[in-house]
Amino acid sequence: MKIDLSVLKTVEREREISSDALIHIIEQAILQAHVRSGEKPDPSAPQPRVEVNRSTGEVTLYEPELDEDGNRIGESIATTDDFSRIAASAAKQVIFQALREKSDETVLGAYKDREGDIIAGIVQQGTNPRMVHVKLGDDMEALLPPEEQVPGAEYKHGQRMRVYITKVERGQRGPQVTVSRTHPSLVRRLFALEVPEIASGAVEIVAIAREAGHRTKIAVRATQPGINAKGACIGELGARVRAVQAELGEEKVDIVDYSEDLPSFVASALSPARVSDAFMLDEKTRAVRALVPDFQLSLAIGREGQNARLAAKLTGAKIDIQPDSVMDE
Repeated sequence: MKIDLSVLKTVEREREISSDALIHIIEQAILQAHVRSGEKPDPSAPQPRVEVNRSTGEVTLYEPELDEDGNRIGESIATTDDFSRIAASAAKQVIFQALREKSDETVLGAYKDREGDIIAGIVQQGTNPRMVHVKLGDDMEALLPPEEQVPGAEYKHGQRMRVYITKVERGQRGPQVTVSRTHPSLVRRLFALEVPEIASGAVEIVAIAREAGHRTKIAVRATQPGINAKGACIGELGARVRAVQAELGEEKVDIVDYSEDLPSFVASALSPARVSDAFMLDEKTRAVRALVPDFQLSLAIGREGQNARLAAKLTGAKIDIQPDSVMDE
């Protein structure tokens, strides 16, 4: 039997796997396949070997020749039709496996470098209706599992959207990419695309609090003098923040100014409610009381407490919201 060395040269050129390495793998695979096809050998006894001629591609099986005591005294060439069939099958499997592994390594490397970044994709139909498939390119289809999907959102076949790459790993069937539409960093990356000042580092997103599909709060600050961080993120006539909201399915986004002074930060975080005053109740527990006009109390708390909950998550404070009238009492 002969192996077509031109195929190995093509693999070497296109996949960057040396033909010598491939031949060595093929020799081992043929030998293992041959051994498995016969009776179970004695591991302590001399074993046969397979050699592929590097010039001609000829495959040869060498069986050990033993003396009366079972010691190897030489070897002889064994040629059988059964061996040729086994060798052909094993060589083909090794080549295909090497090609697949190299292709998997290339894809894995390309997407591993993008872990923690966002990428555009197209929703595909899958066999499991709960698991959304997202085509990222010609060579990869990512998975958007139920826990990474926005509650109540519809993902229609052919829909274009950006997703956040949370994990890239080797799966049983090759590289597997997991993506998210709920991760807070999706918002961070979207703003970096829309706001040049964030991409350049002139404006920093200090903290993010998100309830995907409903509302997100981000705290920003300028790292260079003369820059209005909040204004940069909002954009002219709100164009920049609207672009992010459109990508998020019209999820509301509040942009607030970050402050090292916790009460001031809390006052900003309770936007869109107007805070009359905010002061520290307990520095150790980071408890802050925020006073708001009576008619804005419900706005400060938000529907089902969402605004207050997100403000607390954004600032890391325990917020006690009270109406102004409580001070009169």
